[in-house]
Amino acid sequence: MTSQKGGFLVPNMKINDILLIDFDSTIVTVESLDILASIVLKDRLDRDEIVEKIQEITKLGMEGKITFPQSLETRLKLFAPNKKHIDELAEFLNTRITPSFKRNKKFLKDNAENIYILSGGFKEYMTPVLKSFGILEDHILGNNFFFDEKGNFVGHDKENVLAKDKGKVNKIKEMKFTGEVYMVGDGYTDYEIKEAGLAKKFIAFIENVEREVVVKNADIIAKNFEEVLINL
Repeated sequence: MTSQKGGFLVPNMKINDILLIDFDSTIVTVESLDILASIVLKDRLDRDEIVEKIQEITKLGMEGKITFPQSLETRLKLFAPNKKHIDELAEFLNTRITPSFKRNKKFLKDNAENIYILSGGFKEYMTPVLKSFGILEDHILGNNFFFDEKGNFVGHDKENVLAKDKGKVNKIKEMKFTGEVYMVGDGYTDYEIKEAGLAKKFIAFIENVEREVVVKNADIIAKNFEEVLINL
């Protein structure tokens, strides 16, 4: 069942399958760690140079040219966020929600029991952003920062399976979902869920960014979230 809104057909539907959704460049239009680096380094004269380096590392990771642990640890060595920077990032991300996800907020709330956010990003900034979508906190699968008593960054949880190589694949193996699983995302690590036989379909989400290596491996290419929903 659908309703018309702003020229789009917005599905009013309930799903029985598991829908896994990436966060960066999918639910939000940007790569969160790139933005966090800009916030942390805003007073540095070499900010642009460092941020550019971080963006290039992000790109290599998203295209599967380096492992996720390599991408994550190399980027985090270039800047050290404070808790106040995380709050600032979450506030910014709330202004960068992907339009088609905004349009389908009701669907996300209505199907919260069957929706999981699967990301190599960090729960500290994803959770406040996803709260307005009704995403259950224990359905937000992500990494974790470590801070000292003053709120200074002291590292991240390297034992978290999502901080390791093939982290998304191994996390879904841990979850032991029953029923069909659909993976929606823009990166190579999202495709790896299908490659490992853990998803019925991999849907390449290209509303924000289109990566050739990702699209060529997709079962479905979705220009927006409505195109995801009609293929479930």
